[in-house]
Amino acid sequence: MTQLFRAMRLYGNIVLLLLSATVLGIAAYWASIFLPNIRHDYSIFSLIIPSLTIVIILIGIQWSTPRTEAFFLFVFGVLWLAQAAWTTDIIGNIQCDALTDQQIPTKSGSLSERSWCYEMRVVQAFSWMIFCLYAIFLWILISLTARAKALGRPYAWAEPIVELPWFGQWPGYEGGYPNGGAMPYPGAYGYPGMMPMQPMPGYVGSQIQPGYVVQQNPGHSVVIQPGVNGQPPTVTQVPGTVSSV
Repeated sequence: MTQLFRAMRLYGNIVLLLLSATVLGIAAYWASIFLPNIRHDYSIFSLIIPSLTIVIILIGIQWSTPRTEAFFLFVFGVLWLAQAAWTTDIIGNIQCDALTDQQIPTKSGSLSERSWCYEMRVVQAFSWMIFCLYAIFLWILISLTARAKALGRPYAWAEPIVELPWFGQWPGYEGGYPNGGAMPYPGAYGYPGMMPMQPMPGYVGSQIQPGYVVQQNPGHSVVIQPGVNGQPPTVTQVPGTVSSV
């Protein structure tokens, strides 16, 4: 696993938890003074979305794959967008500081409209912020998973999400480039009848030196295979023609 990605994902989930918990606390207060007869649709919706968000985040921290995480990031991004849009539609262009003695009815009395307005503004701002974070996290997840596939993890979408590398790292290696030096290369075999594959020359640490060219011998095929466990790709030349499967 890559420790940096794991830490960044944890920090992002903590931020989402804090924002969602704040919205849930305000929504629970509204539910206690408005339900069941006043603003029931919006109050119930404002309770459900942060509650589900907190539950899914706590489950996802324990186990997840990029495929399932991308699905929930998209779904909850849409739900928080709906929450933000609905709140904006209700509050409109009301200036909270301009409200003085106005009151709004509750199930057991009344509430200062100014206080309610400030609470709505908090929910509005946090909902938009959570939606933006979900959109950013989805983009990062797609980028990192596509990069992991390009680096030799064809099943990256179905693997544990903690195996993803952060930008500038190789998948499967904790810390990305161990010791900043050359990576060890255990013996590996490619297609049947091939000699053990050797590391591609031109690698320093975990990067290809600029301008490296594979010189193909006459009558040979160049076979390049992705590295495993965070190693760079390996290359070998085989007499004849090798067809890809």
